[in-house]
Amino acid sequence: MPLPLSDMQCGSGFQPRIIYFDNIMIQEIPTAGIILAAGESTRFGRSKQLLRLNDRCLIEWVLAAALNSKLSRIVLVLGYAHQKILYTLGEKLQHSKVSVEINLQFKKGQSHSLRAGLSKVKDDFPAVMFLLGDQPMLNTATINILLERFWTDDKDICVPIYRGKRKTPAIFSRRFYTQLMDIKGDTGARQLIDDNPDRVLAVEMDNPICFFDIDTQQDFESLKKQLEKSK
Repeated sequence: MPLPLSDMQCGSGFQPRIIYFDNIMIQEIPTAGIILAAGESTRFGRSKQLLRLNDRCLIEWVLAAALNSKLSRIVLVLGYAHQKILYTLGEKLQHSKVSVEINLQFKKGQSHSLRAGLSKVKDDFPAVMFLLGDQPMLNTATINILLERFWTDDKDICVPIYRGKRKTPAIFSRRFYTQLMDIKGDTGARQLIDDNPDRVLAVEMDNPICFFDIDTQQDFESLKKQLEKSK
């Protein structure tokens, strides 16, 4: 069962609409995507967001997947090297669905970026999806599967899993906004998910490369090799 109407009231003109999923009519819940890309990539040694992978940089891959999905709005949270990233993305940020939030407190951990992004949409959207800026293989189809499963269930949190291990992105309903805004440090929303297992919808996925995140130079080289083999 989807969220009750009382939890789906939206600002900014976004309203629920009817779509079809697996030939079943469901009510779409306007959902904002928040791309967390403010970190300074300390383990990598330089800005990961601008690494070139094939014909575009990492953050472009994530942004394109989100823009082509059923997410109603995209908030891109930048911090470290934000001026270079803004320059590189250029016209791509002119899309009507995109807004940019600059988090100058990125050294305080991922939770600060999470709160910065959520503060921009929490009054207008009954649900949010948090995406990571260093998962370039996350595709539009995966985002949409998670959204559609979330919209047809009564759980307040939705996460993908692969062989029993939890992955990202994660979706949260408005019922958890207060707790999300209270998160501190660099743990993101992991503890909140751990503390509410009965409210979590775990969606089994079968393509692990979608969730491949790049933390080190070794990760980056490994991904490039995988892509070369798939050609």
